[in-house]
Amino acid sequence: MIILAATPIGNLGDASRRLVELLEQATIVAAEDTRTTQRLYAALGIQNRPRLISFHDHNEKQRAPELVELAQTQDVVVLSDAGMPTVSDPGYGLVAAASAAGVEVTAVPGPSAVLTALAVSGLPTDRFAFEGFVARKQGERARAFAALAAESRTLVFFEAPTRVAQTLADMATAFGAERRASVSRELTKLYEETARGTLEDLAQWAADGVRGELVIVVAGAEATETSPDQALAQVRTLVDGGVRLKEATREVAAATGLSSRDLYQAALGAR
Repeated sequence: MIILAATPIGNLGDASRRLVELLEQATIVAAEDTRTTQRLYAALGIQNRPRLISFHDHNEKQRAPELVELAQTQDVVVLSDAGMPTVSDPGYGLVAAASAAGVEVTAVPGPSAVLTALAVSGLPTDRFAFEGFVARKQGERARAFAALAAESRTLVFFEAPTRVAQTLADMATAFGAERRASVSRELTKLYEETARGTLEDLAQWAADGVRGELVIVVAGAEATETSPDQALAQVRTLVDGGVRLKEATREVAAATGLSSRDLYQAALGAR
C-alpha cells in the first residue's frame, strides 16, 4: 500500500510513536527531500536505512508509476519535508494514480501547519478554506483576492516572510482594512508567535520585517452585501494588478452580485 505519513512541522516532540515505528520498519520511503528525511531519521535516533526515492513537485508525474508498481507488492511510505503529504506538498498525483490502479492508500496522521494556525487564530473554525501559497505576481494575487472577498468561510494561506507585508496590505485593500486576521510564524518552534488583529494592523506589524515560516488566517466575509464603494475598491485593486477594466468589473460583479455595467461606469467616472 501507499502510506502517507505526517512529519513534525517544527518540534520533533510532535513525532508520534506510530510514525517512529513506521520509519523503523519501512523498506521504501519516497521523500520530498532525501537529505531532510535522513536528518529526521538521525534526530529521532532511528537506525533503519530504507531505500530512499526522491519524490517532489518536479518529478511526481514521472515517479508516480514506479511507486504505484512498487506498492503492488510492498508498502511505500511517502514523506514531505514537514506536515502531511499532498497538503500543499507532493502526493496528490500519486494518490490518484494509486487509486486508479486499485492500490490501497492510508495515512499516519500528525502535525499540520494549516490546522495548527487555524486553531490558535481566534477566528471561526467551523468552516474554512485552505488557499495554499499566495500568488507571487501582483495581478494574479489581486484577481485571487477579489474572487475571495465575499467568501464567508475562514481563509488560510501560506506566505513567504519577504512578501507577507505586501500581501497583508493587498488583503486589507481587497477584503477591507477592518477584516480580522492572524499571522502565525514558526509554529511549534522555539520562537513561535501569533499576531492577531485587523488586516490593517497586521500589515503595519509586518512592515518592519517578519522572519520564519508563516501562515495567514483571515476571517470570512460577514453576511452583508458589498457596498458599491467596496466593490469599486476591488476593481481598482485588480486594475492596479494589470487586469483590464472590463474584465475586472465582470469578476467583481460576479463575486458581489452587483451590476458589471454600473461598476464599469463608476470606475470610468473615478479615473
